[in-house]
Amino acid sequence: MKIFTTPRRIIVTCNKRLSPYLEREVVDLGFVPVRTFPTGVELEGTVKDCIRLNLNLRCASQVHYALKEFKVNHPDVLYRVLNGMPWETILAKDGYFSVTSNVDHPTVNNNMFVNVKVKDAIVDRMRSETGQRPDSGNELTGAVIHLYWKDDRAEVFIDTSGETLAKHGYRKIPGKAPMLEALAAATVMATKWDRVSPFINPMCGSGTVAIEAALLATKRVPGLYRSDYSFMHVLGYTDDLYQKELETIRNQVIEVPGLTIVASDISLDAATISKVNAENAGVDSLIQFQQCDFEETALPEKPGLVYFNPEYGERLGEISELEGTYSRVGDFMKKKCQGYLGYIFTGNLDLAKKIGLKASRRIEFFTAKIDCRLLEYELYGGTRRQNLPKTEASSQAEE
Repeated sequence: MKIFTTPRRIIVTCNKRLSPYLEREVVDLGFVPVRTFPTGVELEGTVKDCIRLNLNLRCASQVHYALKEFKVNHPDVLYRVLNGMPWETILAKDGYFSVTSNVDHPTVNNNMFVNVKVKDAIVDRMRSETGQRPDSGNELTGAVIHLYWKDDRAEVFIDTSGETLAKHGYRKIPGKAPMLEALAAATVMATKWDRVSPFINPMCGSGTVAIEAALLATKRVPGLYRSDYSFMHVLGYTDDLYQKELETIRNQVIEVPGLTIVASDISLDAATISKVNAENAGVDSLIQFQQCDFEETALPEKPGLVYFNPEYGERLGEISELEGTYSRVGDFMKKKCQGYLGYIFTGNLDLAKKIGLKASRRIEFFTAKIDCRLLEYELYGGTRRQNLPKTEASSQAEE
């Protein structure tokens, strides 16, 4: 099975509500999506194409390359179908693989049972064809096989990613309640930021939003920060395929003269963590770190974009205290950010009412299981400002 040169269905998954931004990334890479759905994008390509997708995508979680689709109504049928596939042409007999699955079928009440069934089918086939069997386990450090089974239809894939792509690899110190890197990138992509004007991120926490803004502006992609993927552990892989794409993404990095990104936080730990993470991403020289209350954040003379990600609060006492914080954020934007575009990412729309400004857009997102909004505010000065260009992806994601 020549998976590196045979085009098949590719499913690129993402967290819920990130698919409009993932689709834009896929198109920008020159691919033509077959369909876009709430948690992913479907296209056609080879495992060689999957290498490019894995290294470049900011908003993705996994890149799945389809091997076979079939009808199945019982785990025993699943075993027979998979045992009949030529795994010896895909997996090394002395290698290592793991199995993941997404199953919704009345005969299955435990995904681990299905994972073992898939593993048994593969190793039994390998042993009968080669006299050896690869090791297997739960770690996603080798080849990864993924099963999707819903009702009477199943499909088996090579998960060419392995560990999730949603974590971009530079954040060694997460800090308190950090935003997932893929989500942070998507929210910045959803704004009208032109990637040249100043980007101000008070309450920066571990610095993820400011760092993702710097990465976007300079065309640095997640593949620069990771060196192990599942596609490296299947038969037919040669390192020159990876090295060629790695050279491409290194060469596409650009300088943005005069780029101003400011990240501030009242916590010394947060400011320190942010700087360490930015150093790991190679963008620490592009970000001005300030330890201060957000109201004291030093703003550049030239207006740009200000982005807040305040806490949402879970307990009544926290929410009561945060009402004052949200009110102060609103005052800061009204008094000190005239001429800016303002954005607040929050999972508590009741608290957002305390900002005291009317949002011009409310863009839907999820973080974990919390229904969130990225709220946009046009902070006019003496005259109505000209908006930064509106991105196609952001318009697709509006309510």
